[in-house]
Amino acid sequence: MAPRTVDETPMRLALLSDIHGNLPALEAVLADVARRGADAIVNLGDSLSGPLLPRQTAELLMLRHDWTQLAGNHERQLLEDPPQRRSASDAYAHEQLPMAVFAWLRTLRHCQAYAGDVLLCHGTPRSDTEPLLDTLTPQGLRRARAAEIAERVGASSARLIACGHTHLPRLARTASGQLIVNPGSVGLPAYAEDRPHAYVVENGAPDARYALAERRAGVWQAELIAVPYDHEAMARLAARNGRPDWAIALRSGYARS
Repeated sequence: MAPRTVDETPMRLALLSDIHGNLPALEAVLADVARRGADAIVNLGDSLSGPLLPRQTAELLMLRHDWTQLAGNHERQLLEDPPQRRSASDAYAHEQLPMAVFAWLRTLRHCQAYAGDVLLCHGTPRSDTEPLLDTLTPQGLRRARAAEIAERVGASSARLIACGHTHLPRLARTASGQLIVNPGSVGLPAYAEDRPHAYVVENGAPDARYALAERRAGVWQAELIAVPYDHEAMARLAARNGRPDWAIALRSGYARS
């Protein structure tokens, strides 16, 4: 078999994930991308669920025909879960969204190849709920070990793998040199979960997160970026919509006050 040709064409990608209906955070990220420059923008999913601005966020995203956009687990849940199974965040978004948005969501996949040597996925290539760079244990969430990451990557030969889902900005490189990037969450910097085990995610700052990945001479590198925005307005909106937990997270970057 002939050796795989390494693409050395320069490329700069803005990686966004987990917007969760936070339109002002998304707008701040896009302004920062415009300032820094990027050849393309990709959105790794979980775009709408939450007590903020799901319809307005969807309207902006549906106009971005030049983006590659994925479905996260919350897009799947919005489409598939019956009312009695919806979380509070999914239930609020579902009530706000018109049918045209659901039709658009049905066109999105949770994982796809991109630009020759890039793989995009919301969680891992095999699941929209499995963390790639972190591991959930009965004791909570911890950084994934090299062997765990390699097993989740599987047979993919992509030189850059972009993932989301956990809201934790992470970089890792496999033994073969693959760069794996989780840009963190544009719209929700902290949360607490109790299934299948209790754990807390806290970034410690209310900033919107994204990443810039750049291919130079065939090698990918990346920068994790935090962008300030008017998080207080979104915290007040979450509180008005009956979600004090989101208000705390949006205001502080911590899941508990």
